[in-house]
Amino acid sequence: MDDPPKPGWLERVKALLLREPGDREQLTALLHSAFEHNLFDSDALSMIEGVIQVSEMQARDIMVPRSQMSVIDISETPDKFIPLVIETAHSRFPVIENDRNNVIGILLAKDLLRFYAGEEEFDVRDMLRPVVFIPESKRLNVLLKDFRTNRNHIAIVVDEYGGVAGLVTIEDVLEQIVGEIEDEHDFDEAEDNVVQDANGHYRVKAITEISDFNERLGAELSDVDYDTIGGLVLHEFGRLPKRGESVVVGAFRFTVLRADSRRLYTLLVERNSGGIGQ
Repeated sequence: MDDPPKPGWLERVKALLLREPGDREQLTALLHSAFEHNLFDSDALSMIEGVIQVSEMQARDIMVPRSQMSVIDISETPDKFIPLVIETAHSRFPVIENDRNNVIGILLAKDLLRFYAGEEEFDVRDMLRPVVFIPESKRLNVLLKDFRTNRNHIAIVVDEYGGVAGLVTIEDVLEQIVGEIEDEHDFDEAEDNVVQDANGHYRVKAITEISDFNERLGAELSDVDYDTIGGLVLHEFGRLPKRGESVVVGAFRFTVLRADSRRLYTLLVERNSGGIGQ
């Protein structure tokens, strides 16, 4: 009797996909196998892996720490805190009373238009939206569902003692799935990779080549082992750093401005008076 014909590649892939994975490692291997067979592209694979990752992450993993939160004190007049609103370009701000552990509401930047319109009885307290408090252990997939259901975009993270630990936004959660989300306040793709601010510091894209960085800032950082500034900074940290973390390399201090769980995007660069170029 003749042997049955061998299955074609399509049948083999179907059989692969119909096989039920027993754990996350097997599921990941299955997804990568499907990618290698061109069933979907690398962007789709990255997003699927991001969805899986989000289901296992907690608010504490991606929150902006309390010390790095941009907040408005209710005791300040608009002319005092509006420069902060303009500088940070955030759309929502936690409003505190007396100290950072007492968040009494959320102020939307667009509501300040009423102040510019010259309302005589403008009162920030009347503008505040309710605060959503969540525990540090809140799963990101559950948080994302809550954001969508309640049409809320920001939550204040509290620790086991009820103190403010940080904040997390819907954008922070989505970036774990789709990668960095740039808006009109981020670097535009057409802009220079190195931009100097009013304080003499530099905003530098992590993809900037070290040779270009050296030329722009008169630096002497070595590009023997790494091509980009991001690669050099990652090496110095020895891990993927979080937003707000800093490291000194030669004559410069690099502070992470934007990053997600996969890569660096933007760095703040300051000259370090005690450093020596390398």
